[in-house]
Amino acid sequence: MAVVADNRVADSLRDAFIAALLVAVLGFFFLALRTEIAPGGLALWTRWGLWFTAIAIVFVVRLGLNLFFYKANRPAGAGTGRAAKIASKLPDLSGWTGTIMLIVAIVLPFIVTTFLPAQQRQFIDLMILILTYVMLGWGLNVVVGFAGLLDLGFVAFYAIGAYSFALLAHYLDFSFWMALPLAGILAAFWGVILGFPVLRLRGDYLAIVTLAFGEIIRVVLLNWYDFTGGPNGISGIPKPTFFGLEFGRGEGNFAAVFGLPYSTIHRFIYLYFIILGLAVLTFIVTNRLRRLPIGRAWEALREDEIACRSLGINTTNTKLTAFAIGAMFGGFAGAFFATRQGFVSPESFTFIESAIILAIVVLGGLGSQFGVVIASVVMIGGMEMLRNLGFLKGMFGPDFDPVQYRMLIFGLAMVLIMVWKPRGLVTTREPSAVLKEKKKIGADLVAQGEGH
Repeated sequence: MAVVADNRVADSLRDAFIAALLVAVLGFFFLALRTEIAPGGLALWTRWGLWFTAIAIVFVVRLGLNLFFYKANRPAGAGTGRAAKIASKLPDLSGWTGTIMLIVAIVLPFIVTTFLPAQQRQFIDLMILILTYVMLGWGLNVVVGFAGLLDLGFVAFYAIGAYSFALLAHYLDFSFWMALPLAGILAAFWGVILGFPVLRLRGDYLAIVTLAFGEIIRVVLLNWYDFTGGPNGISGIPKPTFFGLEFGRGEGNFAAVFGLPYSTIHRFIYLYFIILGLAVLTFIVTNRLRRLPIGRAWEALREDEIACRSLGINTTNTKLTAFAIGAMFGGFAGAFFATRQGFVSPESFTFIESAIILAIVVLGGLGSQFGVVIASVVMIGGMEMLRNLGFLKGMFGPDFDPVQYRMLIFGLAMVLIMVWKPRGLVTTREPSAVLKEKKKIGADLVAQGEGH
């Protein structure tokens, strides 16, 4: 046993050294050297600290993965690493876990305003953004995680919801609360419209068609200048009111009616609770639908469409309901995005948004509600936190701009997560239907990349 362990350590060190060597060679011209335009031509600058740091990080991470996480490097019968065991025991978003998270989410803005008054707007705005992507992730999870339909054009429903509210407000003077249900209904309608042409498609072909649908919606919004404003977008979108009370200065507004000193943070806290309520509604509805016959039909469709059809399940209605319900929640999130920004344009609904939402669902774990929350916090919160790496300039020199490497660091983190947990951060699921005893399903009982 000791000989096997020694061989495993030696193989791990060799593999980590090779990975570090590759980074040293490939990153020499990208990290160690930098050219800038100077009066006499190009000036060459060296950044050895950044280069050596990248090499060391890759060596340490690769060695740790080989020693603690890769099953291929373990002797037969050996258990999983401690981190993997802890991650596999994370519960799904139900019971006490969901209640505790909801309580924390409710009190979080008050904690921020009390202890971080100088940065309260920044943090609350970040929490609003995270909750928006949580809601979008739960909506796409219905299509991808529950029904197993790969959708690369989910941003189209996000855009339809945003433009539905913007156009209703611009032409018909609709308020946010009047336009919100209409935005969801219109997005669900377009979800059904998308569902019909793709009834016979699956896998890569389905992904291509949904990707094309997302681009069609964006191009139509971009070119229909007389109606949508084209690339100029639509501005002046009204903010949500609190029972008719606006969040502004003067008599008859929210602060004056409740006897509070006027502060712009009141509107941000109100927006936070709106998106929190919409996210909770999304979770309750999707979690309930999963346990109903339609939810079991989605899961049957995901596992094997032919077997699903042979059991007498109407796969047409099953697919259409998945697209419609997922699109409806995307439309709700889009309407909220429009009122939060006060401005919408086609540039806000590019393919990268669909990729981010899909990455949240996949990284969190297909079919996992709790995993979507974790992935949203890691991805959206992590991307924003990487903007504030000014302290690294003192380490690597004044010419080092951490924002330039934000996406590089973020992409590397995503690769490491998928290497460490290929089925997502949360791999265990509670079955939606049980015969005698309710037991969690482990990731080793399903195929790679599928839900549970």
